[in-house]
Amino acid sequence: MPIVVLAVLAALVALLPAAVPWLRFVFIITIASGFAALGVAVLLRAGLISIGHALFYAVGAYAVAFLMRATGTTDLFLLLAAAVVVSGLAGLVVGAFMVRYRAIFFAMLNLAVSMVVFSLLSKLYGLTGGSDGMRVATPTLVGSALDREAFNAVFLYVVIGLFVAAGILVQLYFRSPMGEALAAVETNEVRLEYLGVSVRGVLLSAYVLSAMLAGLGGAIAGIAIGHVVPEMAYWTESGHFVLVAVLGGIAGPAGPFIGAIFLEVLRTLASGFAAETWNLVVGVALLLVIFFLPEGLYGIGAKLFRRRGAQ
Repeated sequence: MPIVVLAVLAALVALLPAAVPWLRFVFIITIASGFAALGVAVLLRAGLISIGHALFYAVGAYAVAFLMRATGTTDLFLLLAAAVVVSGLAGLVVGAFMVRYRAIFFAMLNLAVSMVVFSLLSKLYGLTGGSDGMRVATPTLVGSALDREAFNAVFLYVVIGLFVAAGILVQLYFRSPMGEALAAVETNEVRLEYLGVSVRGVLLSAYVLSAMLAGLGGAIAGIAIGHVVPEMAYWTESGHFVLVAVLGGIAGPAGPFIGAIFLEVLRTLASGFAAETWNLVVGVALLLVIFFLPEGLYGIGAKLFRRRGAQ
């Protein structure tokens, strides 16, 4: 079921821009948010809410900018790989401290650390460009330099491939003993310790994975926009990722991407047809989903799949 949903979603994202070209950039940015939301969803499996995950989103974006400026590296795949590695290392350092805490303490400490990083990015003008941010030039693809429009056309399919690969890997992780232990943390972590499972080890691995996913999303967004700014680490961005994860549903890896696409399309349509009250339209739609679809938008497909299987 999760793989089928991933495949259908990937096909839609790949085909729609052919008819509506302006959707190409929108989908790239949306999927970037989906990666970060998927990172949040990984932690939600253990009942942990991170309202500071924009930290790693910004780390991935700035890693690309710093690497291009310091080393002159322009290859797209090297930049994305470097962003994932740097974000993973950041997640390892921060996560070693965070996994000691639960509930509101975990959420608020993540928020506090992300705001410290936001302040540093804003104040260290000589290093980060301060509030002006840093420019990200158009990367090369396997040694070939393309103009921005041609690059985005190819970049969309690269991003779709990464999104499918990440979805499959996360689904395999959820089904692995480590993933099953992660889900058990929310119900009874004491029992896990009695069984000889290190809860901190389980949570740290999940935290690093979630940081890598968020960092990949940040790198994609930075490359697509061509500019990175400190606001990428701001708390409102973290809240957006949590909202997208809950909206789409955490039952499967496709959920956060569905939530990201739904929210972006809804926001675009609402601002176009109800410019004065688009926030109200988006808010009402989100309330309806939250109240009547507790499993998120992903739950609709899951229910239909279960009914067909039962027939």
